[in-house]
Amino acid sequence: MAFVAGASLVGRLCSGHAKTATQVTCCASSSTRKTILLVDHGSRRREANDMLSSVAAMLEERAREEKVELDGVVVAHMELAEPTIEDGLATCLERGAKRIDVVPYFLAPGRHSTSDIPRMVAEAMGRMKPESDAVEVTVRDPLGVHPKICDVVLERAELLDD
Repeated sequence: MAFVAGASLVGRLCSGHAKTATQVTCCASSSTRKTILLVDHGSRRREANDMLSSVAAMLEERAREEKVELDGVVVAHMELAEPTIEDGLATCLERGAKRIDVVPYFLAPGRHSTSDIPRMVAEAMGRMKPESDAVEVTVRDPLGVHPKICDVVLERAELLDD
């Protein structure tokens, strides 16, 4: 298994802030298509958890429209609900994924997206050996500051048309 942290996470993982992320390897990119594992916090409210599946479906549709090479989008919840991160990674492996991008569905780079999720991914992949040995896993940065987020906020405030 190769475990790669998003650009802002590499320094923290290498400096020991995420001590349980046992392996950080910057891998050469291959031609293998990616699978996205979209991870949110999770909720006790089913309708809140169901929203992530709706986002995943929209991502897959958008990838088809843009002709993006994507093997699919799998969802997982960090806590409080299933599927768990380990369940999501197992689904990716069952589908034959060789490159998995874990994308935290969080706005800010807080503890969950910079420490907890990378740790949970590394631990889960470690438990899935040897199936995970030939898989490149990259934990990406959270959504963060992006102009398109501003559009969503303005739409929610009914200041822009949908």
